[in-house]
Amino acid sequence: VQLQASGGGLVQAGGSLRLSCLASRRRFNMNFLAWFRQASGKDREFVGSIYWGGESPTYADSVKGRFTISRDIAKDTVYLQMNDLKPEDTAVYFCAARQNRLVLSGRANEGAYNWWGQGTLVTVSS
Repeated sequence: VQLQASGGGLVQAGGSLRLSCLASRRRFNMNFLAWFRQASGKDREFVGSIYWGGESPTYADSVKGRFTISRDIAKDTVYLQMNDLKPEDTAVYFCAARQNRLVLSGRANEGAYNWWGQGTLVTVSS
């Protein structure tokens, strides 16, 4: 499995969850990872991204200030820490990866990513 996302669940509004994405990073030379989400009946949308090389992560405006992306190089894992969750954050969350760093304007483009995880469901109750 190239990407394996986990950590989803049911949480009340205002609560927190941390998602994990285990990546076969070294085998496939994955250097740029992103989180997307898809709510029921809606298109998949970009949440944020991180470059293994160490620059600051980028975030969608809808999650900025509430979500934090980090990486553990030794564990080949990227995390999505989600705080102050809202019912509108309810979605299936996916991690995605590609070999090369993306410029800022291209990071929300789903087609730019070569690998996708299976998704993990986050449900936020009001």
